[in-house]
Amino acid sequence: MTDSASRSFFRDLSLPAVIAGFITVLVGFASSAVIVFQAAQRVGAGQAEIASWMWALGIGMGVTCIGLSLRYRMPVVTAWSTPGAAMLVVGTTVLPLSDAIGAFVLAAVMAALAGFSGVFEKAMRRIPVSLASGMLAGVLLRFGLDVSVSVGTQPLLVLVMFATYLCGRRWLPRYAVIATLLVGVAIAAGQGLMHMEQVQLQLALPVFTVPTLSWTAVFGIALPLFIVTMASQNVPGVAVLKACGYDAPVSPVVGWIGVTNTLLAPFGGYALNLAAITAAICMGRDVHEDPARRYTAAVSAGVFYLVIGLFGATVAAVFAAFPKELVATLAGIALLGTIGNSLAVALKEETEREPALVTFLVTASGLSLAGIGSAFWGLVAGVLTLLVLRRPAAAR
Repeated sequence: MTDSASRSFFRDLSLPAVIAGFITVLVGFASSAVIVFQAAQRVGAGQAEIASWMWALGIGMGVTCIGLSLRYRMPVVTAWSTPGAAMLVVGTTVLPLSDAIGAFVLAAVMAALAGFSGVFEKAMRRIPVSLASGMLAGVLLRFGLDVSVSVGTQPLLVLVMFATYLCGRRWLPRYAVIATLLVGVAIAAGQGLMHMEQVQLQLALPVFTVPTLSWTAVFGIALPLFIVTMASQNVPGVAVLKACGYDAPVSPVVGWIGVTNTLLAPFGGYALNLAAITAAICMGRDVHEDPARRYTAAVSAGVFYLVIGLFGATVAAVFAAFPKELVATLAGIALLGTIGNSLAVALKEETEREPALVTFLVTASGLSLAGIGSAFWGLVAGVLTLLVLRRPAAAR
């Protein structure tokens, strides 16, 4: 980074952006890290290899979040592929670990080619903003609903956090989420819900596994992992950027994520992609009123991801110490503005209102077919609805 760029970044940086970056990492890690651990064990990784997986994924997410966000001055948030990890857990046949690593490398190379060739971006340009917004609202709906669900198990914690948020929005809107986090941690600690006794400072060390490949690995891991990651993760990730008003250069972004993934795959970086749910946390008004300055939240998330990579085992224990109700409530509150804005954009155009509503409902349903999540199928249903409803008008 040049001196002028550095000065510009620190001028744009704010405490709400740093907190948004932290919440992004907290939500992403707490919600799916256990699946990654299970995936690593399923393909034969031992404790040293599992620590290496966390190192590779943390470094990969950190480098791409920081590098791409600074390069394009927009909040580009990356994540590991949760559906990809789930696929490894439930759908992988018994193979040598080296074959699995070879499949990760191949899937990453295919993702890079799909990005740099422009094929992926051309497909994404055909998706209307209304459908992208409907999909985003459907993806995030569960997080909004989880706030109410959490009241049933931890009413005091959740209700006080929500009251803090409302007061913050009334008098100090930029710091509402920060105050909510601090109050939530204080109450959880007071109730004995924070279990920090398992936290020990420990560096993660990379373990290089020489990649090998077999036809079973190609068709059993590489191709499904590529398809699931592109359809269930990168498609919603681009749609989130689009729905939040960011015209990201999709081809180089996806391409460079694929390159980074390729380099880290031998160390356990099984799949990196654009984030969707967690990315939305870095794109709301709580980060900054000026959308051009929200990229600092994604850079902050990248820094936290680097810490995860370097201290994988330690950070895992810290995040595990947070009660699930605190994480769920914090995520839901942080995403309220984004959910509302997405619904407003989705339903704004009367001619696209019904397709956008179909997209929202299918996405929110949690439908999963062929290992691909509801976000992709929501877009498919919305596009089909739009095509059917537009045909009579085109014929006139």
